[in-house]
Amino acid sequence: MTIKNPIAFITGATSGIGKSTAILFAANGIDLVLCGRRQDRLDILKSELSKQTKVHTLTFDVRNKSDVFDAINSLPEAFSDIDILVNNAGNAHGLDTIDEGSTDDWDAMLDINVKGLLYVSKAIIPKMIAKKSGHIINIGSTAGKEVYPKGNVYCASKHAVDAINQGMRIDLNPYGIRVGAVNPGLVETEFSDVRFKGDTSRAENVYQGFQPLKPEDIADIIHFVVTRPYHVNIADLIVMPTAQASATILKRNS
Repeated sequence: MTIKNPIAFITGATSGIGKSTAILFAANGIDLVLCGRRQDRLDILKSELSKQTKVHTLTFDVRNKSDVFDAINSLPEAFSDIDILVNNAGNAHGLDTIDEGSTDDWDAMLDINVKGLLYVSKAIIPKMIAKKSGHIINIGSTAGKEVYPKGNVYCASKHAVDAINQGMRIDLNPYGIRVGAVNPGLVETEFSDVRFKGDTSRAENVYQGFQPLKPEDIADIIHFVVTRPYHVNIADLIVMPTAQASATILKRNS
């Protein structure tokens, strides 16, 4: 009897935490469905990781409900039986007081961080229910645990992820599906470049004077979570760099 490799479905796989998780999963014999909006990056990643494991890519924007369902329904049989879902796609847009915030930024954050996570989960969960197994990892944030100045809608979107994670775990409990969240603090990725709309110097200042987390740190934690014995479910994990005590308390070198 041939034992198949587990299959992991990772959104936001073209950079940051998603890419690092894909690399680590591939090194540990997990087959991959990698999703993102940038086909060129997906192609490069597939070329690299296919030397270690089986890789399939899907190009879509999690905000587009029909594209999400069409893409997931198009999966070939060899990749359709998803064992691990990593809901990683997410962004922050802007850092403004509520009165000065952009409604376009608000729409982007709620559409990607909340609705996109729901669309992908909705498309994948039925097969997990049918086989009564599966593992869903929702990538939240410390912003889902506390609110900081000018974080208003981004924090609201991540508080929603926290609530969805809890509700998902309750609703899927009868089917033996593991559900948990990993909530990082400051991780040095493209996150701040996106938040500050390409203002590289402003983005770099976020990480000056201390050692932030790296995407590889979070990937290592995600891999640890999904490789626990099946009776173990890490339901909610917060991780911050040592220099960070809260959203607003950070020890920077003088």
